[in-house]
Amino acid sequence: MTPFSYSKPASIEQALSLTGPHSRFIAGGTNLLDLMKENVASPRQLIDISALPLHEVGETAQGGVMIGALVSNTELAWHPLIESRYPLLAQAILAGASPQLRNMASSGGNLLQRTRCQYFYDSATPCNKRVPGSGCPARAGLNRNHAILGASQSCVATHPSDMCVALAALEAVVHVRGHGGERQIAFADFHRLPGETPERDNCLSEDELVLAIELPAPRFGRHSHYLKIRDRASYAFALVSVAAALQLDGQRIAAMRLALGGVAHKPWRDPALEAHFQGRSATVQTYAEFAEALLRGAQPLADNRFKVRLANNAIIRALSTAQSAGVQP
Repeated sequence: MTPFSYSKPASIEQALSLTGPHSRFIAGGTNLLDLMKENVASPRQLIDISALPLHEVGETAQGGVMIGALVSNTELAWHPLIESRYPLLAQAILAGASPQLRNMASSGGNLLQRTRCQYFYDSATPCNKRVPGSGCPARAGLNRNHAILGASQSCVATHPSDMCVALAALEAVVHVRGHGGERQIAFADFHRLPGETPERDNCLSEDELVLAIELPAPRFGRHSHYLKIRDRASYAFALVSVAAALQLDGQRIAAMRLALGGVAHKPWRDPALEAHFQGRSATVQTYAEFAEALLRGAQPLADNRFKVRLANNAIIRALSTAQSAGVQP
């Protein structure tokens, strides 16, 4: 591990004043410390933000919820506002990691997780995310867990978060602050596809700090479901996951939100396709047609062709379960 300095600022302003090209913010450290131990990340300065006033969950004037970036995953999953109004998010968080990690992991940090690609973690192999231009051995190597949508010649890694898949479906907004002031980022724009610059996972500048995650007023609490398919029942990343939410008008779809995890460099959604299915009958046949359309552009690799059919079946199952879900408190 490369030697580093450590600071624990008492204010957001002080934290931002310490930022630089070789500094990193740290909260729970559940991902960054792993990267440092493997010599994948080598920051020269760690800025501990755990003392900053970003630990609250509260209602907004618009009827939504504002989640401080330092609220732990455990606190968030069991918070009464989240359990009652956004059960999809609570389900997704509880499907991820282990209780010990959820106790440490912060909500803001969850957004910033790096990929769990084995080549990215192995500093003895090439990886365009670690060393731009060095190559992507996953394309011709072991790629069972890798992307089938939105990948590029430079990278086929997938985003590992469960929480982010639900936030994508719920159309969250990320509040950040940097030297240029505060800005709000629609969740769909927060993470990036790899393209020619896979080393960039999101749209943040090096001086920007995640302050909060805002959820809009709830619309899908009654008919929502998070489905995670993985190799084992606990502490495993998704092969495919689905955050499905429906608003029904009798037996017709008044609104639909669906995001996929485990299949792309970011949570995968197609809002235009969702809008196209508005007004359709809420049936298994409709869900099958939606799944086929969403996956039409899939480009599987040698070892992960099974993900296409797996994702297709998971979408149908998640939407069907969301439709039949009972009324939430």
